[in-house]
Order: sequence, then C-alpha cells, then structure tokens
Amino acid sequence: MGKADSCPAPTKPNLNWHLINHSKADHDLRHLIVDLSRACKYISYAIQTTEAGLAGTKNEFGEDQLALDVLADNLIREFLCESGLVCCYISEEQPDIVELDPEGQYSVVFDPLDGSSLVDANFAIGSIFGIYKDGNVIGATPREQVAAMYVLYGPRTLLVVSLGNGKGVHEFILNDVGEFVLLRDHLGIGDDAKNYSPGNLRAITTNPGYKKAIDSWQEEEKTLRYSGCMVADIHHILSKGQGVFSNIGGGEGSKYPDGKLRHVFECGPFAFLAEEAGGAASDGTMAILDKEITSVDQRTQIIIGSKNDVESVASLVS
Repeated sequence: MGKADSCPAPTKPNLNWHLINHSKADHDLRHLIVDLSRACKYISYAIQTTEAGLAGTKNEFGEDQLALDVLADNLIREFLCESGLVCCYISEEQPDIVELDPEGQYSVVFDPLDGSSLVDANFAIGSIFGIYKDGNVIGATPREQVAAMYVLYGPRTLLVVSLGNGKGVHEFILNDVGEFVLLRDHLGIGDDAKNYSPGNLRAITTNPGYKKAIDSWQEEEKTLRYSGCMVADIHHILSKGQGVFSNIGGGEGSKYPDGKLRHVFECGPFAFLAEEAGGAASDGTMAILDKEITSVDQRTQIIIGSKNDVESVASLVS
C-alpha cells in the first residue's frame, strides 16, 4: 500500500499539513512558520485573559507600551529562540536589530501586536510577520521575503500566510482544540474596489492629492471600512476580495511627511501578501516590494489593495 492510500488528505488540513503538501515549504521554513503560529496561539489566549493596562515603558518610537505589547513581543522572541532557525529579528517594540543564533538561516520582522491601543475597546487587533533568508534585511527589499503572514485576533482567530512564487494566499482558523485548520484556499483581490480604508486623514489638510483621492472615493460612492488596525483593514480586503487601504503623508511641515506606517514590519509583509493575491501596493511612486529597507524605523506611504484603485490614487499623491 502506497503513502497516497495509507495517508489520505485530511478533511480539514491543518497549517503544518498544508505547508508540506500544498506550499511545498522547505523543512526549516515550515518549522519556523509553525513556531510563529504557536506563539500567536499564546498571544490569542493572553488577549482574552490579560488586563490591557500600560506597561510603564515606551517603544523605540516613543509610544507608550501596553502590557500586552510587551507580552506579545516576549512570546514571539521565546519561540524564535526555541526554533534555532533565526539569526536575528526586527520588532516594533525593540530599538535595534536583535541578534539570536549566528547559525540561523532566517531573519524575522514583526509587529507583535498591531492596533493594541484598541484592546480596551474590544476591537480586532493582530500580529504581522515577514520572513527573510539570512540576516541582511537592511539594504534588502520586501520582494526578497520568502514568506509573510499575519494573525487576526477578533471574534475568531485567523492566520493568513503566503510563501509567494504563485503558491497563493491561504487562510486558517484556530479551532477549539488549538489547531490552525484551513478555512479558505487562495484568497484573491479583484482589480476594482468597492470599499476604501483611509488612514492618516489629517494629511488631507496639507496634501491636496490625498484630498482628491478621498473626494473621488466619496463621489464614486465607495463604502468606508476603517477600523484603525491595519491587520483588520487589510484582512477585510483579502476576505471580501476587493478594497483599497491608504496611509499617505502630509505636506511640508506635517508630522508624518512619509506616512505613519513602518516599511519593514508593516507595509513590506502586507505588500508581499497583496501582490501574491493579485492586488498591488505602492508608495505613490514605486511598488512597496521594490522599495529598499534603509533602517528599522523607516516609514513609508502606502496604497494597497485592488490594482486599479491603487494606480489611480498613486497618480494623485505622487
């Protein structure tokens, strides 16, 4: 009896099975993704059971850290250390690149808890990850990622991952026994958006192009969908199969001339997922995936989602 007969495909494939049999992930990359998913199971539990007070510390960008921010960052670090596969990582909660194992094959960039300020309002929040081969993230571009994923902690805990190279974007749900099982295969983004998610709206007072973009969305009677958590807003686009998200910088003298979002661990991973799903991601002048990473704290404008809308907004704000 052959393996195909004795080991039939499961009715509900789990993340590990899917990475082996569908994505054909390298052995070590598969282990790393599974280890990150394990960390996120603990984060999901912590969100439900931990008070969301301030930790009494600030992150690299001067922002107050919540106890959950610190907890999530520590949990992910523990699992990265346990894996033995990671030479270094970049986290929103750390000021510099953190060295782990010089023998590690991968670098991981992550925002451990995007939208954490929304916890006390009980809104959905998430974790974002990008994985690179070797340790040279600074000077690389997000196109060099070998995988990207996010986990959304909402009414349900969902994991969305892609290894790129035409292998698709896939969604998993955390079930009652603590296993991520396949929910939907091959998420896609259509060329035209019905929904829009505009971030950093203060910029419209100093950036006329951004104001034109917002006005055009309203004139086209698109539906506003914006939560304040990038993970939730990008997931809405992937889940609905259309939409456009933006975070544009203000004009001269504004606080965020390049937009508010970080290139390395927010925009880069989402651009990887969006392009693999058939969408696009631009900073207004070039593809996010081709924009060089110059520093840990680098910010960038981003327009991401349905191709035609990304292109039209880029033409207004470039």
